[in-house]
Amino acid sequence: MNTSATPSKPTAAKKAPVKAATTVKPVTKKLVAPAAKAVAPKVLAPKPTVTAAKPSKVKKAKLVRDSFTIPKDEYVVIDLLKVRAGKLGQSVKKSELLRAGIKALAALSDIQFKAALSNVPTIKTGRPKDVK
Repeated sequence: MNTSATPSKPTAAKKAPVKAATTVKPVTKKLVAPAAKAVAPKVLAPKPTVTAAKPSKVKKAKLVRDSFTIPKDEYVVIDLLKVRAGKLGQSVKKSELLRAGIKALAALSDIQFKAALSNVPTIKTGRPKDVK
C-alpha cells in the first residue's frame, strides 16, 4: 500500500493538525526574449460597405429521379452523342443530353413536334424480363 497517499478515512493515529509548509521553494522565472513577447498587431482588412441590396436567393429546382425503358439501339445513340459532344470540347452526361433533347422538343412547333413523335415507335412499358 502506498503510504504517501492520503487515505479516504483518517485513522485515529493520524489526526494531528496539518502544519504549514515551512520551506519555500525559490521561484524561478523563465527568461523570455522581449521580441518573443511582442505580438504583432492584427491587420484587419477593411470590410467592404454594402450599399446595394442583397440579391434574393434563387431556389434550386427540385430534382426527380425516374427510370424508363429504352431500346438498345437508341441507348447506343446516347453514347454516340456523348462522344460527339466530347469532340466538340463539351463533356456531357447522359441526363444532360436527355434534358437538352427535351428543350429541343419543347422549342418545336406543334407540327414539327407531332412529326418527331411519329418517328418514335411505341414500346411496351415496364421492366424487361430477365433472359436466362
